[in-house]
Amino acid sequence: MTRALVIIDIQQDYFPGGANPLVDPEAAAEAAATLLGHFRAAGEPVVHIQHIWDAPDATFMRPGTPGFEIHPLVAPLPGEPLVQKEAPNAFLGTDLEKQLRDAGWDDLVIVGMMSSMCVDATVRAAADLGFSVTVAHDACAAPNLEFEGTALPGELVHASFMAALADGYARVVGSSELIERG
Repeated sequence: MTRALVIIDIQQDYFPGGANPLVDPEAAAEAAATLLGHFRAAGEPVVHIQHIWDAPDATFMRPGTPGFEIHPLVAPLPGEPLVQKEAPNAFLGTDLEKQLRDAGWDDLVIVGMMSSMCVDATVRAAADLGFSVTVAHDACAAPNLEFEGTALPGELVHASFMAALADGYARVVGSSELIERG
């Protein structure tokens, strides 16, 4: 198995001042950047994912806006694949699966934003497609949500989705554990 780091949607709109800020995205981006540095130093592959919302009613991730840009902490280097997607699941409507399989990358480490949407959808799809999946939980972030009048803080949203993914879809660990294990 060859391991690859998949960085999902760590884009400016998710940070303070952006159109859809998450809870503590800076800490998640820093953990993702540390993992990215580790993968690059080890010569391990990295794939970047960028969400595009190009509808007339789009409220964030609109091409041509500053919020659409990938955060500088995890920006792709020349030669690192960048997959643009229009759905939460990074495999849907993209060539991500083909790129991964053609390169022989079948052990995925996934990080990114949002835990409750694009990370969740992509992790589940990857597992369903037969990839081995690990999520670095501290390199992901979620929004505050509400359901039937109940306010759910982002930390609880994130923890709930990580717990659900750990229950059969992925190994969920901290970024420091991934780095320690090599």
